[in-house]
Amino acid sequence: MKNKVLILFLFSILTAFQAQSQKLNLLIGTYTTSCESKGIYVYNFDTTTADFSFKNVSENSINPSYLTVSKDNNYVYSVNENGPESTVSSYSYIPSSGKLDLINKQSSKGADPCYIINDDKNVIVANYSGGNISVFQKNSDGSLAEAKQVIQHYGKGADVQRQQGPHVHMVHFSPDKKFVLSNDLGLDKVYSYAYDPNTNEEALKVCDSVAVKAGSGPRHLTFSKDGKFVYLVQEMDASLTTFKYSNGKLKKVAETTILPKGFKGTFGSADIHISPDGKFLYASNRGEANDISIFEIGKNGKLKSKGQTSTLGKGPRNFVIDPTGNYLLVGHQYTNNVVIFKRDQLTGALTDTGKRIELCSPVCLVFTEN
Repeated sequence: MKNKVLILFLFSILTAFQAQSQKLNLLIGTYTTSCESKGIYVYNFDTTTADFSFKNVSENSINPSYLTVSKDNNYVYSVNENGPESTVSSYSYIPSSGKLDLINKQSSKGADPCYIINDDKNVIVANYSGGNISVFQKNSDGSLAEAKQVIQHYGKGADVQRQQGPHVHMVHFSPDKKFVLSNDLGLDKVYSYAYDPNTNEEALKVCDSVAVKAGSGPRHLTFSKDGKFVYLVQEMDASLTTFKYSNGKLKKVAETTILPKGFKGTFGSADIHISPDGKFLYASNRGEANDISIFEIGKNGKLKSKGQTSTLGKGPRNFVIDPTGNYLLVGHQYTNNVVIFKRDQLTGALTDTGKRIELCSPVCLVFTEN
């Protein structure tokens, strides 16, 4: 009898631990000037049921659209898109409560920052309208020093309206953190920078660049799970380009499109992610498309289209797959909600759960430990 009681007790502890481990924090960056939003929102999210609950929100800030979280889960860094007055912010972060407190801000050194990454030493920002990259050193208290490096891109692209100058749209670490890749929508190029996190001056040094189709507008990229391939989605012509990757170098090997066959409406490719198991690639498209394209990743990085799924909203700017691979969440900039899809891990297919997080103009979704 005592053994049965002990077994039941241990089972209850294990069950409680598993239930607790299913909960993650979901951080959502928003635009605050188009509707009522305070800034960065934090939700509890259950990766087994897709249930969620509001947890906390930052104090008023201007357009903290894109976010990145420190490795130790103690700090959150955000851009603040605000034209020439744009900044980069540092927040202390308490995961258990979701509480965010502003530590400090620094000038982004370029208008309209639209992407942000960090490691143990630095925060790196892509400034879209400024056409440049800024590097900020972290202080021991999580605050940011003034930018220690600003790399300005120069030139223009084929489209006289949208590519009148450089538009840096993303910065992305290589898997080994020895390089930073940067997409420039205005120049139709992907740059590769050698990265030295410890230097006080030139943390980034350009080592390579690759041109893509004129007028295609490279926006976001992602690495394959094994790090041997890079997949690049291009905003202006909906191309999806596959590159072989090695030691900071890119070599184009294939190209396809995220548009459905025969599609005639407006579009604007946005975000791209690979499932945690590395088997499926997803890419979002805006305009009149408002869908997510699904690709199966085969041997040698080859992509096989599995079709498109409507995102059930307008302006799917960003999406995220939870770390278990169970759910894919899409933030809609114009219909002001996050639509939650169940993801079939065998086929990659997406099914609407019917669950929605309603909030103003969600732009960036990031999961952290609870």
